[in-house]
Amino acid sequence: MKVLITGGAGFVGSHVAEFYAQKGEDVTVLDNFLRWETFKTNVKDPSFNWNYLRKFANIHLVRGDVRNASDVTEAARDSDVIIHTAAQVAVTTSMENPKLDFEVNVLGTFNVLEAARLNDSSVVFCSTNKVYGENVNKIPIKEQEKRYTFADEKYEKGISENFPVDRTWHTPYGCSKLAADLYVQDYARGYGLKTGVFRMSCIYGERQFGVEDQGWVAWFTIATLLDKPITIYGDGKQVRDVLYVKDLVELFDMFIKSNLKHEVFNVGGGPKNTISLLELLDLLYELTGRRAKVSFSEWRPADQKVYVSDITKAYEKLGWKPKTDLRAGVKKMIEWVSSHRHLFQ
Repeated sequence: MKVLITGGAGFVGSHVAEFYAQKGEDVTVLDNFLRWETFKTNVKDPSFNWNYLRKFANIHLVRGDVRNASDVTEAARDSDVIIHTAAQVAVTTSMENPKLDFEVNVLGTFNVLEAARLNDSSVVFCSTNKVYGENVNKIPIKEQEKRYTFADEKYEKGISENFPVDRTWHTPYGCSKLAADLYVQDYARGYGLKTGVFRMSCIYGERQFGVEDQGWVAWFTIATLLDKPITIYGDGKQVRDVLYVKDLVELFDMFIKSNLKHEVFNVGGGPKNTISLLELLDLLYELTGRRAKVSFSEWRPADQKVYVSDITKAYEKLGWKPKTDLRAGVKKMIEWVSSHRHLFQ
């Protein structure tokens, strides 16, 4: 099988590339390193994931941009599957530069779909829970000491794929990802492509260079271990379901191998793997003995106070459920950051 991974030098993309390389597949990684320019991060080795993938003889590394149709078309030549992880991923950045956000997330996805149509490739698309926007905040919540929870028993299992996406404030990021999400669905119906749309909650794991704007589990871990200050936007009681990255990659593979033609899945750790920002700080203290330096600021635009994925559909259709519980996953995150401190100092 020939696999193209856009954004393959990023966090999720590099894990997908590694997974298929280890299976002996023919893997092409397309990346333009825009993340480092966008976030202006001071990571010592922005090429870390890129160089990590060099050890696999069956991974072909291509510097290219999903905004450039010819780059995507060339990289996708004869591909059986395109796993589209490339994206502008931060809400704040989308507010500051909506044009960049649109070009990467909407135009980039359109270029991927056109390449897939020409090659009759299957497509896996990394969408986001932000497509549901502030509609999630219309669900009644209960406030506890260190977290919010849904008060309506209807949402005991979380947010399903049928939750409304319209008449809400998405921010440019949520809007661009929703537009791309819908394009992927439309290409499945209009051109017969096999497509999987995965509306992801918080994914975390090794090789994630989290920053204040994106990748909060990784960022809190990095900041705690290296005594960097953390700013919490809001009160810290926001709750998310978190999913270890290797479990996500397994779900992608299960879909690709399945007989399913087109599906939309909400994917995260589900109700058994939820945590608030304050609770993560407590867990990091318990596991490391270090207490982060924390300050508080105003809520971010359209932030969801509680978001939990209903992952029932992925289990019913594919037999998938997370294998790595939250505590074990955070331990893996701590171990990786601890052994790669030089990258963040």
